[in-house]
Amino acid sequence: MEELARESISLMARSASHADPPRLGSFGAVFIMLKSALGAGLLNFPWAFQKAGGVTSAVSVELVSLVFLISGLVILAYSSSVSRQKTYQDVVKEVCGGAVGQLCEVCFCFNLFMICVAFLVVVQDQLEKCKGEMPYHWYSDQRFALFIMCLFIILPLSIPKEIGIQKYTSVLGTLAATYLCVAVIVKYYMMESHTAIITPEHSQGSVTLVCVCLQCHEACIAIYSSMENQNLFHWVVISVVSMIFCLLIYTLTGVYGFMTFGRAVASDILMSYPGNDVVMIISRLLFGISIITIYPIILLLGRHRRGIVTHLFESRCRVVLTVFWITITLLIAMFVPDMGEVISVIGGISAFFIFIFPGLCLVFTMQNESVTPRVRVILSVWGVITIVVGAFIFGQSTTIAIMELCNKF
Repeated sequence: MEELARESISLMARSASHADPPRLGSFGAVFIMLKSALGAGLLNFPWAFQKAGGVTSAVSVELVSLVFLISGLVILAYSSSVSRQKTYQDVVKEVCGGAVGQLCEVCFCFNLFMICVAFLVVVQDQLEKCKGEMPYHWYSDQRFALFIMCLFIILPLSIPKEIGIQKYTSVLGTLAATYLCVAVIVKYYMMESHTAIITPEHSQGSVTLVCVCLQCHEACIAIYSSMENQNLFHWVVISVVSMIFCLLIYTLTGVYGFMTFGRAVASDILMSYPGNDVVMIISRLLFGISIITIYPIILLLGRHRRGIVTHLFESRCRVVLTVFWITITLLIAMFVPDMGEVISVIGGISAFFIFIFPGLCLVFTMQNESVTPRVRVILSVWGVITIVVGAFIFGQSTTIAIMELCNKF
């Protein structure tokens, strides 16, 4: 999501100036795709392996999901070329019509909102672990520390109309992900004995858990539109290479994290390690700083709306929306502290961006494109399959999330 923010802000500027031509090379596109996918979901992946039914089941789910993930990226780039639009929402609106476009806008905003909640939950988890065995005082509570952080760090960074600090901090996401992957592997081999119970607990939501962690579809159109070479075959290569590297990092973290802790693995893998572990303290610091600097960018995308308004009205609305956004996400993060619960909600919405909207784009595009009847039928059928799979995952994930929430009450 880091580069989704950076590229989207860049596209906002371009749409205003109509000046800067695309200039992103192949290496840059792969790197940006990796940074878009390697986010806080990595912390959740060993838990996803446990829920998926173990290493074999989880890797099988990953490989099947990879087909749909790459397919969605290619469909979205193709739809962008056909519609000549440069953002996810605009492509869906142009290709599928105004009603579907409005649904995409709502899902996009809600997804960003829940990502912000997930970010705050991650920060709160790390604050709790760093507190260790300190005696409890109201001022040492991690919720109070999170409130202070939101008030004095996140809020000031979020109020400005554009946030230039992102260009200095975007590398932190990739650095944090790579460091965590290596640290989890090293910690596994440093153990004197491996006694963790690795009998998995199979969950019907395993596909959702894997897909939500590996997705970078909201960013792909912005990345594709910024490239020098917008040949579709070239984009297929970029997508495959990016997803394979991403899958490798996620899989290694998931496998070794799961084998280290088994069924005892926390929904946030860093919470499974001791609070005084120096190696993991560094990882907490990297993820914490990365998330704190990314949150304002995600918020900016969520509050961004088109329209001509006066400077004074825009400033007031921006401040009000920013305070409201941070307040609500903070309250949710405080009272829904389990990362797994947040992921289950995001997973359902992510099905729209990975499966449903790309499938709809393919079906609608095939109605107007000059292709042979056989190709039109094959691609239309694949689009329908993608939509059905996405609808199933959305319904399943949402149902599981509601049932788990009801069970707690």
